[in-house]
Amino acid sequence: MKQLDTYTYVSALRELVASGQTVSVRIAGNSMAPFLVDTRDSICFRAPDRPFQRGDMVFYQRETGQYVMHRIARVGPEGCYLVGDAQQLLEGPIAPEQIFAVVVQVQRKGIWIDASNFWWKFFAGPWLTLLPLRRVLLRLYSIFLHR
Repeated sequence: MKQLDTYTYVSALRELVASGQTVSVRIAGNSMAPFLVDTRDSICFRAPDRPFQRGDMVFYQRETGQYVMHRIARVGPEGCYLVGDAQQLLEGPIAPEQIFAVVVQVQRKGIWIDASNFWWKFFAGPWLTLLPLRRVLLRLYSIFLHR
């Protein structure tokens, strides 16, 4: 079996998105928990077709070359500020040119959902507002999850 490094793999996905394709992949990493869980959930994304908005989940490339999927917390004239759902610190500004895809569906716990879903709306809205309290809220979530 041939193995690809993440950079090569996501670069290929990026080419598919640029050609108009919608792409689906299983997520890796914990930065979007508790909304999306490492290796359990998948995302479906495509090229952006409208201006970016607070709450959008986007795929972008950092200046270091690393590919990341996070949520937009704020859009400003200098770019977008992003954060994972399990994180407390904003990253940015990220230039719009660094963002190559918008997540349009996720498979969460085996069920495909879109932006009309309650949990999607919760993490795109109230959860972003609770950014200063996330450390405490995630700790409580962890305690109750492991009971």
